[in-house]
Amino acid sequence: MATLAENPGPGRSAEQSERAFFRTMATIMCAIIVAGFSVNLAMGRSTFAVPIAYHIHAFVFFGWVALYLAQNWLIAGNNIALHRRLGMLAYGWVPLMVVMGFVIMITVMKRTGGPFFFDQNEFLISNTLLLVLFGGMTYTALRVRRHSGWHRRLMLTAMSFLSGPGLGRLLPMPLMMPHAWRIMMVITLIFPVVGMIRDKVKTGRVHPAWFWAVGAIVAGQIVADLIAYSPWGVTLTEWVIAGTPGAERPMEAFLPPGFSM
Repeated sequence: MATLAENPGPGRSAEQSERAFFRTMATIMCAIIVAGFSVNLAMGRSTFAVPIAYHIHAFVFFGWVALYLAQNWLIAGNNIALHRRLGMLAYGWVPLMVVMGFVIMITVMKRTGGPFFFDQNEFLISNTLLLVLFGGMTYTALRVRRHSGWHRRLMLTAMSFLSGPGLGRLLPMPLMMPHAWRIMMVITLIFPVVGMIRDKVKTGRVHPAWFWAVGAIVAGQIVADLIAYSPWGVTLTEWVIAGTPGAERPMEAFLPPGFSM
């Protein structure tokens, strides 16, 4: 046993290398999310003087960011026992995130009409499907946690599209109109694509979890667009914001009067 501990075999070395990779990716994604919101606050584009729903949403989502980051550092540091105990929080935290995701989405749409560089109907329907997909993908990852290859890749992909709000606050989104949403989705997929490339380089094959996860996102976005731009999707969006300040802006992405980069 002592010899094994001192001289981990190639399998053990490969496992440690993979853990280190996912720790690095988690750190990058979480840093992007924190940077995006911090820069927005520093530039005066956001404020703490907002309804309580914003603060609850921030606590819940940044709590998940902290949990995801901690879990990757714990497993990379071989602290398996604490990693498993802390992971139990996810079972309660994920549904809380889905609920608060819907709450803040509706609040933002009614209060401001949503980000002006997104079509309102796309913002509503795509966010809805992504929230459901995030919950489903994360719970699937938790259920297959004994299969670490699937678990890590599903968790990373689910986290990748949560990085969108952070990236959106760092990139010049108005310059991407009218395709800002789709461009952002493509950018968030860079993270699982990097994972695919690493798999190919390290093992000679791409783990099937990547194809299932990325395929689910692409398929979900296609379905979201079909619904969002259907008469039903437009009508639903109008119903959600009817009689609120959010209904005063155009449904299509637009530049507010006097806006400048």
